[in-house]
Amino acid sequence: MRAKSSVGGGTHGSRGSAVTAGRIIVLVLAVLAIVFIFQNTQSTTIRVLIPEVIMPLWLALLGTGVIGALCGALFLSRRR
Repeated sequence: MRAKSSVGGGTHGSRGSAVTAGRIIVLVLAVLAIVFIFQNTQSTTIRVLIPEVIMPLWLALLGTGVIGALCGALFLSRRR
Protein backbone atom coordinates (compact mmCIF):
# COMPACT_ATOMS: atom_id res chain seq x y z
CA MET A 1 0.00 0.00 0.00
CA ARG A 2 1.37 3.44 -0.95
CA ALA A 3 1.61 6.26 1.57
CA LYS A 4 -0.18 9.47 0.69
CA SER A 5 2.10 12.38 -0.09
CA SER A 6 1.40 15.61 1.73
CA VAL A 7 3.11 17.72 -0.94
CA GLY A 8 0.55 20.21 -2.17
CA GLY A 9 -2.08 18.51 -0.04
CA GLY A 10 -2.59 21.52 2.20
CA THR A 11 -2.56 19.69 5.50
CA HIS A 12 -4.34 21.44 8.36
CA GLY A 13 -1.98 23.74 10.25
CA SER A 14 0.74 23.65 7.61
CA ARG A 15 2.83 26.72 7.08
CA GLY A 16 1.45 27.35 3.58
CA SER A 17 -2.19 27.20 4.63
CA ALA A 18 -4.23 30.10 3.27
CA VAL A 19 -6.50 30.44 6.31
CA THR A 20 -4.80 30.84 9.67
CA ALA A 21 -5.95 32.30 12.98
CA GLY A 22 -3.58 35.24 12.56
CA ARG A 23 -4.92 36.09 9.11
CA ILE A 24 -8.51 35.89 10.32
CA ILE A 25 -7.72 38.24 13.22
CA VAL A 26 -5.97 40.71 10.90
CA LEU A 27 -8.91 40.59 8.48
CA VAL A 28 -11.45 41.21 11.26
CA LEU A 29 -9.39 44.10 12.64
CA ALA A 30 -9.03 45.61 9.17
CA VAL A 31 -12.80 45.44 8.58
CA LEU A 32 -13.48 47.00 12.00
CA ALA A 33 -10.97 49.79 11.26
CA ILE A 34 -12.62 50.52 7.91
CA VAL A 35 -16.09 50.60 9.50
CA PHE A 36 -14.78 52.92 12.24
CA ILE A 37 -13.15 55.23 9.71
CA PHE A 38 -16.24 55.58 7.54
CA GLN A 39 -18.57 56.06 10.52
CA ASN A 40 -16.62 59.23 11.44
CA THR A 41 -17.41 61.52 8.53
CA GLN A 42 -17.69 64.92 10.25
CA SER A 43 -15.10 67.62 9.54
CA THR A 44 -12.41 68.35 12.09
CA THR A 45 -9.49 70.73 12.53
CA ILE A 46 -6.09 69.08 12.47
CA ARG A 47 -2.84 70.80 13.34
CA VAL A 48 0.29 69.36 11.73
CA LEU A 49 3.24 71.19 13.29
CA ILE A 50 2.25 74.77 12.33
CA PRO A 51 -0.59 74.83 9.74
CA GLU A 52 -4.20 74.08 10.66
CA VAL A 53 -6.17 72.02 8.18
CA ILE A 54 -9.92 71.37 8.19
CA MET A 55 -10.66 67.99 6.68
CA PRO A 56 -13.04 65.06 7.11
CA LEU A 57 -12.11 62.93 10.12
CA TRP A 58 -12.35 59.74 8.04
CA LEU A 59 -9.60 61.01 5.75
CA ALA A 60 -7.32 61.77 8.69
CA LEU A 61 -7.99 58.33 10.19
CA LEU A 62 -7.41 56.60 6.86
CA GLY A 63 -4.16 58.49 6.32
CA THR A 64 -2.96 57.60 9.81
CA GLY A 65 -3.82 53.94 9.20
CA VAL A 66 -1.93 53.88 5.90
CA ILE A 67 1.12 55.48 7.52
CA GLY A 68 0.96 52.92 10.34
CA ALA A 69 0.66 50.03 7.88
CA LEU A 70 3.65 51.29 5.90
CA CYS A 71 5.72 51.63 9.08
CA GLY A 72 4.72 48.10 10.13
CA ALA A 73 5.62 46.69 6.70
CA LEU A 74 8.98 48.45 6.81
CA PHE A 75 9.67 47.09 10.30
CA LEU A 76 8.74 43.53 9.28
CA SER A 77 10.81 43.65 6.08
CA ARG A 78 13.90 44.78 8.00
CA ARG A 79 13.40 42.13 10.64
CA ARG A 80 13.58 39.23 8.21
